[in-house]
Amino acid sequence: MNGADTAFIITATALVLFMTLPGLALFYGGLVRARNVLSVFMHCFAIACLMSILWLVAGYSIAFGTSGPWFGGFDKAFLMGVTADSLAGTLPEVLFFAFQMTFAIITPALIVGAYVERVGFGFVLLFSGLWMLAVYAPVVHWIWGGGAMADGGIFGETGVRDFAGGIVVHETAGLAALLIAAMLGPRKHRTTPPHQPGMVMIGAAMLWVGWFGFNGGSALAANGQAAMALTVTHLSAAAASLSWIVWERIKFGRASLVGLVTGTIAGLASITPASGFVGPIEALIIGSVAGVLCQEAVNLIRNTAKIDDTLDVFAVHGVGGIFGTIMIAVFGAGSWTAQLGGLAIVAAYTLIVTFVLIKLVGLVTAFRVDAEAEANGLDLSVHGERAYDLNS
Repeated sequence: MNGADTAFIITATALVLFMTLPGLALFYGGLVRARNVLSVFMHCFAIACLMSILWLVAGYSIAFGTSGPWFGGFDKAFLMGVTADSLAGTLPEVLFFAFQMTFAIITPALIVGAYVERVGFGFVLLFSGLWMLAVYAPVVHWIWGGGAMADGGIFGETGVRDFAGGIVVHETAGLAALLIAAMLGPRKHRTTPPHQPGMVMIGAAMLWVGWFGFNGGSALAANGQAAMALTVTHLSAAAASLSWIVWERIKFGRASLVGLVTGTIAGLASITPASGFVGPIEALIIGSVAGVLCQEAVNLIRNTAKIDDTLDVFAVHGVGGIFGTIMIAVFGAGSWTAQLGGLAIVAAYTLIVTFVLIKLVGLVTAFRVDAEAEANGLDLSVHGERAYDLNS
């Protein structure tokens, strides 16, 4: 065990959990109508709790077990055989478990943005739990767990390069979000503006800070690669924030706060897969392009495809993660065959399994709330609470 590495990853683990609680909750919560903000908080918080338990029960073993190239098995279910003295590289394995658990928390939580304001709470929990075990954990095994797409796997000596989750986190969550949004149908009130842009900014700021643990911690050591990953993450976020509002100013005549911080998330998502393989100049290029590319993807999904992906999960996270994964090959840090092949295989698998899970879970619990509950807001109709009681 290396003490410096261990201390660093303990900090990174806390930062990644901070991304979901409270960062993502506030970012998403500020974007919805006031009558739905508590439901968003409920979704994020409950998913964090449920994924933590399921990661212990089976998720970690499926992802990092040793049964085969496509499925890790159950040899490490409930952390069987793992003690305080067990090591994963230079880290205590239980810390590696905890660090990866925070990724398993935020990935299904990202999907929340696609279905807010109209989805059943029971569906959120049951679908998220099954999706993490059936989609997220196997993909982790393929790419990070020494499975089929790692070095020496189906793509040959050089496998898929995905430093912190462009494919594993952002592509899977983005595609699942897009499919759910398409199958769920649009909200009744699609044009209602965000109820609290200030809350959106605060959540985005927390995500930005937490992303240092997300990308920097993925080096799994306190070393130069971690420092470079942290630095390029920051630069990409800054560049994408500015390119988003410049493009917004050109197209609409003004720049918005929500646009500025959405650009931040686009830059963070786009640099995520490449953050361990590129330098500052490449990061500026990735971020600058991402701010425009993801904004155009928002327009394509909303206005051309007419899909109500409520908080633009696919356009920002999915497109950003896919773009960053491709840029690894563009900058010569990975194989074109492996990068494109990995994206294609994971996309097909994610869409097929997500579709099946939506249908199966829909047989057990309501996919969408009724029209009255949607009109009154999920806070009061589902959870019996109000976010803002002006009479108290």
